[in-house]
Amino acid sequence: MGHLAWRVIDGLLLLDKPEGLSSSNALQKARRLFSAAKAGHTGTLDLLASGLLPVCFGEATKFSGGLLAANKSYEALVHLGIRTSTADLEGKIVSQCAVDVTLTQIKTTLEAMLGEQQQVPPMFSAIKQEGKPLYQLARQGISVERKARKVHIYTLELLKRVDNYLHIVVTCSKGTYIRTLAEEIGERLGCGAHLASLRRTAVGDLQIADSHTLSALSALNESELFARLEPVDKLLVGLPSCNLSEIETRLFRCGKAVAPSSNEHCLKDGIYRIYETGKSFIGTGEMRTDALMYPRRLMAKSVTV
Repeated sequence: MGHLAWRVIDGLLLLDKPEGLSSSNALQKARRLFSAAKAGHTGTLDLLASGLLPVCFGEATKFSGGLLAANKSYEALVHLGIRTSTADLEGKIVSQCAVDVTLTQIKTTLEAMLGEQQQVPPMFSAIKQEGKPLYQLARQGISVERKARKVHIYTLELLKRVDNYLHIVVTCSKGTYIRTLAEEIGERLGCGAHLASLRRTAVGDLQIADSHTLSALSALNESELFARLEPVDKLLVGLPSCNLSEIETRLFRCGKAVAPSSNEHCLKDGIYRIYETGKSFIGTGEMRTDALMYPRRLMAKSVTV
């Protein structure tokens, strides 16, 4: 029995990935639901993590790079008193310690961890060394030196403490490992810790509240399903917008820089979302010091918004 024909679909799906499913498998399940010819996700979530996984279909994949660099927000459960080999639930217990810390000590510790810092990625990560992911080496019992990376912790707050579990919320820069953060919290408190659960709640300006589960999507008919797709330019909501006239759009689409005639608000240098007469999204452009808007990435066709 053959599969439905793959279709050309352009749009963004905000998927709520379940715990226990890889990001790659979640992507393929979403792709099959829509029979989308081209799909990709932005920012892998660990197998044990749940939450927001933006899935890009068709032309949306052109504009997804910004999300990889975007800040991320998480809710996490940190289990004090137990260290594991992977800093999360997957690993073996390597040490246990009695927990004797006060609420004040916890809050002071979290506040001290705000800001820019150097973080050494864990061995159980997808970072590659000589072409091999570190987790493959780690599973063979091999540990190699990893370079510390600069990360930024913007918010780190305690929602509640229940026995030895801390329910925290984190907003951080790209490349931050929450497992490593959980382990460091335990070290600073002198009792050790590991990450018991993780849920991503935001990627840049995209929020978990607007996401959909695979089970909910599977229950929809085709028109309901496609109504859950966000337009391509939702990926770029953090950028200012600029409108071009019909003539300017024609030149812009041919790779020519143009001087926008109808926008006083797009005079600053930088990257913009570009629309034809405020209606059709046509791509991104860069305003430079010569007061011209240069094409960066363009849609294969205009999409009315």
